[in-house]
Amino acid sequence: MKKVLIANRGEIALRVIRACHDIGLQTVAVYSKADAEALHVLHADEAICIGESHSQKSYLKIPHILAACEITGADSVHPGYGFLSENANFASICESCGLTFIGPSSQAIALLGNKSQAKALAKQVRCPVIEGSEGTVEDLQQALDVAQSIGYPVFIKAVAGGGGKGIRIAQDANDFRRQFTAAKTEAQSAFGNPAVYLEKMVVNPRHVEIQFAADVQGNALHLGERDCTIQRKRQKLIEETPSLAVTDKMRQTMGEAAVAIAKQAQYHTVGTVEFLLDENNNFYFMEVNTRIQVEHTITEEATGVDLVRLQLDLAAKKPLPFTQKDITITPHVFQFRINAENVAQNFSPCPGLLEYYMPPGGPYVRVDSSCYPGYRIPPYYDSMIAKLIVKGKSRADAIMIAKRALSEFHIGGIHSTIPFHKKMLSNDAFIRGDYNLTFVDRLVEEGALADLSMEQKEG
Repeated sequence: MKKVLIANRGEIALRVIRACHDIGLQTVAVYSKADAEALHVLHADEAICIGESHSQKSYLKIPHILAACEITGADSVHPGYGFLSENANFASICESCGLTFIGPSSQAIALLGNKSQAKALAKQVRCPVIEGSEGTVEDLQQALDVAQSIGYPVFIKAVAGGGGKGIRIAQDANDFRRQFTAAKTEAQSAFGNPAVYLEKMVVNPRHVEIQFAADVQGNALHLGERDCTIQRKRQKLIEETPSLAVTDKMRQTMGEAAVAIAKQAQYHTVGTVEFLLDENNNFYFMEVNTRIQVEHTITEEATGVDLVRLQLDLAAKKPLPFTQKDITITPHVFQFRINAENVAQNFSPCPGLLEYYMPPGGPYVRVDSSCYPGYRIPPYYDSMIAKLIVKGKSRADAIMIAKRALSEFHIGGIHSTIPFHKKMLSNDAFIRGDYNLTFVDRLVEEGALADLSMEQKEG
């Protein structure tokens, strides 16, 4: 690899560009018309416009990206996260064109991207899975029979879904009849695949994931867990490592399960296995993310491993530079997603002009962002402004540093999630670690976040 085209935008594109430059690789940024003044365009060695503002006409246009590779002479493609990062067809086309796809093989993406096949693979390596249908369910009566056998409430999940999307909950048989047809229609519309499968709903779970890495030489290891339980409508808001719910023995067992899944899938790069933990701390396989994660930063800070640089090395077919015994997780790390959202209005997107933007600094603080004063958050993409990452010698220490960093983070002109994060750091249940996936949704329903409306615009 000599020249890498980053098929993405925003902070992850900038993150990849920096990792490439750190090891002497040339970079090519692609951008839509809305992103002509974005920082990833400025920092790349070359930049080329690939289309209109809407992602369907730019960042999701495979022919435009391939044309950019040909024009610039890029020999490799890093997909970032989102957009085409887990598109097996895109990876396959890159492979057939002689481009190095900096991610897993198209076969591994196709296998693990199909949720029912991924679940079957997890069962093969004896990883605990949630009770549910054997593969997809095709018709309503078959689905009702399966739902009755596993017991309500049940999840109806799109096999091609991901990122918290393509999931519906049925509380009883009557509810199931309504939800099943709607779920298949929604799956076809959103993912181009109407197939769904069923899973028993784990009540009051925590969301914990394991970061793993594997090379073509057959080595694989894990880099600990990330607790991603603080979510709003299955969209992550705060992540941390290590998890208060995971013991050393659980970490080892979950890590071994993630490594076994990677080896069984012949997976040769970094990836993440997501698990649900029930109220008794039993863990169950949920899915595999075949890309770099938004929250990869906290694993980097906790382990000292540059995961994006590791992606580049593994794509060049280099062996893993360390073994499992070399991985240590010592500090406590949080990531706070600073989004352009109005929390008081159900976290609704709030694009617009950043009249001022002053991120925090100081010891133990990292900010990943592609924003600057005067930058306009476009309405066409996700609403992320920045990722604030803090670490401390303990969880209590990290919370104090986070409070300081959030108080230094000033954003003007648009709503942001900064006041939400401040409120979480003063919430007794959060401080105790006493929460599950319904925690933020309950706060919204109770109106506990309504008072953040006026404060938000002030940052």
